[in-house]
Amino acid sequence: MPRVYLVYFGTLVFAFMIIGKMVYIQYKEGPALISKAKKQEIKIFDLKADRGNILSDKDNLLATSVPVFEIRMDVANGYVSNTFFNQNVDSLAYRLSVLFGDRSETAYRKILIRARAKGNRYLLIHRNVSYMQLKALRTFPIFRKGRYRGGLIAMQKTRRRLPFGRLAARTIGYEIKNANLYVGLEGAYSKILTGVDGKQIRRRINNGAWLPIHDENEIEPQNGKDIISTLDMNLQDVAENALLKQMINHEAYMGCAVLMQVKTGDIKAIANLRYNAKSGRYEESYNMAIGEKYEPGSTFKLASIISGLDDHKFKLSDTVSVKKGYVVYYGRTLRDVHVIGDGMITIRQAFEHSSNVGISKVMEKAYKNNPSRFIAHLYAMSLNKPLGLKISGEAKPYIKSPKDKKYWYRTSLPWMSVGYGLEITPLQLLTFYNAVANNGVEVKPRFVTAISDGGRVVKKFGVHVINPRIASPSIIRKVQSLLEGVVLRGTAQNLRNKHFEIAGKTGTAKIAGGEKYIPGAYNASFVGYFPADDPQYSCIVVISRPKHGYYGSAVAAPVFKEIADKVYATSLALHEKMAPDTLKENFPLAVNAAWYHDLKIIYKDLGIKELGKSAGETWTVTADRNNKVFFQLKTFTKGLVPNVKGMTAKDAVYLLENRGLSTRVQGRGVVYRQSLKAGTRFRKGQEILIQLSNF
Repeated sequence: MPRVYLVYFGTLVFAFMIIGKMVYIQYKEGPALISKAKKQEIKIFDLKADRGNILSDKDNLLATSVPVFEIRMDVANGYVSNTFFNQNVDSLAYRLSVLFGDRSETAYRKILIRARAKGNRYLLIHRNVSYMQLKALRTFPIFRKGRYRGGLIAMQKTRRRLPFGRLAARTIGYEIKNANLYVGLEGAYSKILTGVDGKQIRRRINNGAWLPIHDENEIEPQNGKDIISTLDMNLQDVAENALLKQMINHEAYMGCAVLMQVKTGDIKAIANLRYNAKSGRYEESYNMAIGEKYEPGSTFKLASIISGLDDHKFKLSDTVSVKKGYVVYYGRTLRDVHVIGDGMITIRQAFEHSSNVGISKVMEKAYKNNPSRFIAHLYAMSLNKPLGLKISGEAKPYIKSPKDKKYWYRTSLPWMSVGYGLEITPLQLLTFYNAVANNGVEVKPRFVTAISDGGRVVKKFGVHVINPRIASPSIIRKVQSLLEGVVLRGTAQNLRNKHFEIAGKTGTAKIAGGEKYIPGAYNASFVGYFPADDPQYSCIVVISRPKHGYYGSAVAAPVFKEIADKVYATSLALHEKMAPDTLKENFPLAVNAAWYHDLKIIYKDLGIKELGKSAGETWTVTADRNNKVFFQLKTFTKGLVPNVKGMTAKDAVYLLENRGLSTRVQGRGVVYRQSLKAGTRFRKGQEILIQLSNF
């Protein structure tokens, strides 16, 4: 019995200890443990706000956020037996290879088998998977069993997409990886586009997923607002193609083209291309128009002439001798390409034919004793100040002053008068020329006109005047006539056409490397506006280091002309003074298959008579018969690949997709090649590649 009592007593003591510990946990440790449990089972999640869109002037999407997925697989999932895995791994590998096309079926099979052998629970399958690809993945062998029994793990992210590809990509902008920084419009208006993230409380449930809990303190995300830009993607396409074609022809290193509306300063197109030796292609990797300052050469002579006229130092009819073709200033020689006329020319002729000798002589005579007066004029015309763009990276112009004793030389005045010894960006120079086109009113370049929220405009950005008058009206009229003379009689006569007049100035400037100029390295440029009698658009083209020719008239001016011709051809406002017969003469009457209703409206508005009819809303082909357009029904056989050559991308994609084909597009312009031969049979969902002409 003593032994029994001892066991009983020991058990009783142990029971009291357990009860005591329970009481201690319940009342002493309980609150802390409950709080810890809540933290483990309840968690606050960020609700990401959608980034706002960037739109064109016609509300086309230029940048938008789309969902993308990172796909991983729980290969060692216990719910997937070895037998089931081995039976289906071949089929899964085949489907993955077909869907992504990055690895062979054999390679995928080896990766899956090796990962299962190692017990991998988080195998990366593919990044940046679209929603349509994810839908297809969910039907694949093994994966169709779902996340927990099939091991499919899909993590959603958002990715910024540019629907127009590389068009204006540097200006529209992008995110710098791993830095949470944006460039271009994305960076300039990042706070507006970003929005405000929300907060949501979620509870962990049995299968490990997090279930949202209704809570009055939940914070809804505020999505970012949209910005409406000034860019016209049709004109952007023209500018980039024209620039690219000329840069390829001349094997240039870098170039830019900017198109601006005169009255508002709206940037309608801005193209920047630079050669990438690694890829062997021209890419928009650097915003030359905004960030690259250079010696402008002869295009800067306009500022010199305005200064001299404003101080009454000379008249345009005054004469200057250029007989030698060169002039020596303090032991340094300045040359012309060739002697102009008989060697005794007017200042007007010196400007129109871009004589370095003539312009420098009159400016040296006018300001030799007071160069500070000349520099004061340049400063008064705001040429020494940056434009203050919201887009980051704008280079500050450099125009030295006689006060800078270290950098001012006796040769500085004549060289600066013809655009050397100073630096300015292409956009800053265009803004100055735009002011001349705008009768002396200098406006700030504008990239964004409004902010919208849910399609409703909440803020507008007006026209910003930098300088209300860069020169008197009489001087502006005189220099406008000079710029017109450059095209009519001077160095840019290749820009003349019978439809509208162009005014502008050519530039050919050496490129400095350190203290000396690089042999054979030039910047070729043309800057001006059109129509000359009623300026609506200004434009600058700068092409750096062309290998085959370097004069602005031969290298840069053709790009300007192609842009101007396209703007003129597509702007009805500019055709008000144009004779109908002239318009018809230049309009293509014969068009490959297009939508009948669209063509009818176009031809009707242009006053072009039509012959024949196309029945209802359908595809139509047209032909030119005696300067009249003939409409004829265009039919496509069901089940056969249609011929889309010569059609626009919009019409071709619409037709092919409605026929059941999956369309992939390369290039810009009109279709010139299709991967599936017209008239052959196809299976539903089969992919067809259509290639568009670049020029």
